[in-house]
Amino acid sequence: MIVLLLGSGGRENAIAWKLNQSKHLTKLFIAPGNAGTDPLGYNVNLNPNDFQAVKKLVLEEKIDMVVVGPEEPLVRGIKDFFLNDPDLARVPVIGPAEDGARLEGSKDFAKDFMKRHKIPTAAYFTVTAGNLEQGIAHLNTMKAPYVLKADGLAAGKGVLIIDNLPEAEAELRAMLGGKFGQASSRVVIEEFLSGIELSVFVLTDGDSYLILPEAKDYKRIGEGDTGLNTGGMGAVSPVPFANKEFMQKVENRIIRPTVEGLKKDDILYKGFIFFGLINVDGEPYVIEYNVRMGDPETEAVMPRIKNDLLELFKAVAKGELKKHEMEIDPRPVTAVMLVAGGYPGDYEKGHQINGLHRVKGSMVFHAGTVLKNEKVLTNGGRVMAVSSYGRDMEDALDACYRNIEVIDYEGMNYRSDIGFDL
Repeated sequence: MIVLLLGSGGRENAIAWKLNQSKHLTKLFIAPGNAGTDPLGYNVNLNPNDFQAVKKLVLEEKIDMVVVGPEEPLVRGIKDFFLNDPDLARVPVIGPAEDGARLEGSKDFAKDFMKRHKIPTAAYFTVTAGNLEQGIAHLNTMKAPYVLKADGLAAGKGVLIIDNLPEAEAELRAMLGGKFGQASSRVVIEEFLSGIELSVFVLTDGDSYLILPEAKDYKRIGEGDTGLNTGGMGAVSPVPFANKEFMQKVENRIIRPTVEGLKKDDILYKGFIFFGLINVDGEPYVIEYNVRMGDPETEAVMPRIKNDLLELFKAVAKGELKKHEMEIDPRPVTAVMLVAGGYPGDYEKGHQINGLHRVKGSMVFHAGTVLKNEKVLTNGGRVMAVSSYGRDMEDALDACYRNIEVIDYEGMNYRSDIGFDL
């Protein structure tokens, strides 16, 4: 099969690495890709949100399947674009149609979906400019901290957790006034849940589903989960507290009702569902849905999947996922993210990365990198993830940090305490 993978991050590098192990793969295109995907296929310099450019590539290269890595093309309706185009309708797209992508594209839609299908989540109230005063009144009925979420996609920056009421009121006004552009023209005020978070992933054909290995990521820039939020500084899989009993609750109360709810609502969904969960005293609640794999969790999850991933994608496209079982490598995998100096604030690009050839026994999944004149340069805030297997979590982390010591670029930064709370 000739496959096109859309995206350019660490998630896409890990998926490309996994697809390369498939007996069904004849050729892989990655658009736009990065320095890490370059040896795994053919990088194509196009924007995944430019559907006409994607169409041209699919037709020219006789592509058999499109796998969508990031959320934006899905929320913008790339699946619908394919289904409605007679030249493209035969090409399966791994990812939901636009109505299913609203699970990530609209916090209000997701909360309403959960309420309708009795899926455990925090209490909420949705505010627009039209009912701002009701929103302020609602804040006054709540206890701190106050959670404010931009309804739409805000590049991971649209969630605020605020400790005092006057600041929460001011931020609510600022968000509705355009702080996050169109994304915060609607704001979800949410009850704060206290607990420990984890990420659970399923692959579904819209009827049946397979549960992938769970993971836990670390969002804050600083040691001990301090400082600003980032796209993710590392991840571990499995998650020690996600035992059989807990995961049974997750499947019965959250996963199955979600897949069945999509079906009841007549929503076409063939792809990944990411459940951002929180464990509150042993009870799982949904914090958020994503309609694709998480990053950097993918860099810890993909190495634990023993199945042929392309075979699973083919089963998703044909609606035959029930014929397969998920095979999971029992070895833990950890991923530690190397980032640019200054990230998540202002950072520089274009610094040469040295020492990659000296990495032994770990996988390096590139995120913000580019290949120029046969040199690998930094090209983003999150630069690359070093992922390792181990006998246990500590052993895997030791392998990551041992290999990080041989990598070097100007301003390199990382957290040395991934997994500290487990």
